[in-house]
Amino acid sequence: MKARIRKVKVSKRERKSERSGGNKILMSILKGSLIALCFTMLGILIFAFILKFTNIPESVIAPVNQVIKGVSVFMGVFIGLKKSKEMGLVSGLMIGLIYTLVAFTVFSALDGGFCFDKRLLNDTLFGSVMGAICGIICVNIKKSTT
Repeated sequence: MKARIRKVKVSKRERKSERSGGNKILMSILKGSLIALCFTMLGILIFAFILKFTNIPESVIAPVNQVIKGVSVFMGVFIGLKKSKEMGLVSGLMIGLIYTLVAFTVFSALDGGFCFDKRLLNDTLFGSVMGAICGIICVNIKKSTT
């Protein structure tokens, strides 16, 4: 007996929606990364203003910068993945990674020099892991509320 292979016709609309699904994820990642960058810039400006008018010790600056980055990644992932119901881990990881690299480029350009050191590696790992965790949380929160 010969096995019959049945051809399944895929309509143009279905193929187009499959391609646009990838574009939606890419746009969500870019949107989330830019939103995270905006939150970081706003947070840094507010913190710099506070530093200008108070006597906060320098030992506080690095931890506060990490908190600002963490909150920025969370907000970027949360807003970027607002309409997404899947791929939270990967999308969040990509948002955190792209945000970290773009933020490094922007702030290094503003500082006047690029320094590739251990701190960049730590920031990249922190941003990626934070983005992945936030992506998982954001997608699952949305699933339970809908």
